[in-house]
Amino acid sequence: MRWWKMLGLAGIMGVAATGVVIARAERRRRAYTPEEIRARLRERVESPVENPAEGPQPDGLRS
Repeated sequence: MRWWKMLGLAGIMGVAATGVVIARAERRRRAYTPEEIRARLRERVESPVENPAEGPQPDGLRS
């Protein structure tokens, strides 16, 4: 019966650790100003991302 207790404790610790990671990521996300978010989105849209398996995409044809 002791190993059930250890398994339960490990599960609770895993849930707590996951909550900490999620809370930290949420705080980091909320720290951006709207202008910073817009700038990052514009950078992401403007930067060409090519799939090496498909080769470069012609302008106007995106999958």
